[in-house]
Amino acid sequence: MKEIRFDGRVAIVTGAGQGIGRMYALELARRGAKVVVNDLGASRDGAGADTSAADKVVDEIVAAGGGAVANYDSVATMAGGENIVKTAVDTYGKVDILINNAGILRDKSFMKMTEEEWDLVIGVHLKGGFCVTQPAVKVMKENNYGRVIFTASTSGLYGNFGQTNYGAAKMGLVGIMNTLKLEVAKFDIKINTIAPTAWSRMTSDLFPPEFEQKMNPQFNEPMVLYLCSEENTACGNIYAMGAGWYGRTAIVSGDGVCLGDAQRKISVEEIRDNFDKISDMENKREHGSGLGIFEYMGPLLS
Repeated sequence: MKEIRFDGRVAIVTGAGQGIGRMYALELARRGAKVVVNDLGASRDGAGADTSAADKVVDEIVAAGGGAVANYDSVATMAGGENIVKTAVDTYGKVDILINNAGILRDKSFMKMTEEEWDLVIGVHLKGGFCVTQPAVKVMKENNYGRVIFTASTSGLYGNFGQTNYGAAKMGLVGIMNTLKLEVAKFDIKINTIAPTAWSRMTSDLFPPEFEQKMNPQFNEPMVLYLCSEENTACGNIYAMGAGWYGRTAIVSGDGVCLGDAQRKISVEEIRDNFDKISDMENKREHGSGLGIFEYMGPLLS
């Protein structure tokens, strides 16, 4: 079996000091990539900072004969994102791979959530996705090559009690991917989103103890590394995974129903009387862009 290698590639992994991010960094390095190990060293709720988290991973990589450099900037500011990318360019000359993995939690039911708890989570996950990806993609465009991973969550895709801030941020990243994939397609930059499930400091109080071994963070790593490889040609997809299961998920539309003639008013009663057809998902399909929805409107627009 031919091994997937990353020789000559430069990768940035945010939040790489622990958990899944650490797994990505170690395996990328083992397979030949030079890695920027970014980690602010904050606690699970985003408080504090500790450079030792990133340093320990760099030490592991170097001890194993690989190449890595630490970065301690926050992803939640443009200055931080630009400096993360600058670390890669100054040290290794380019950026080929970006894995947006950094994250925090401030779980609270919607009615009890504070503005600060909302802003902190949106800042790290959603704004962080923008602040690091924009400067990284600028470098990738210059080299006509890149692989970008956004980390979403089933909490955003399907919902999870007490995580409206987290879920909203994670679905926002899907929105970034859906547009950015169109803007950079001609530069051989492949952008995909993952929704991983693993035992980590982010989830240790969410799963029963017996799940720790079964939800090994390593099980998420092979899918992400494949999506980051030269061999991967998929772009604009969402992949959910956990415990060794992998599957693609998508935002889809049903056939719906055309009402009226695109001229006359449509009544509430017509919606009521056609609601089952409007809601039917038997012939669901996905669209490559927001313009895809016009396929359904064809009879009314022709």
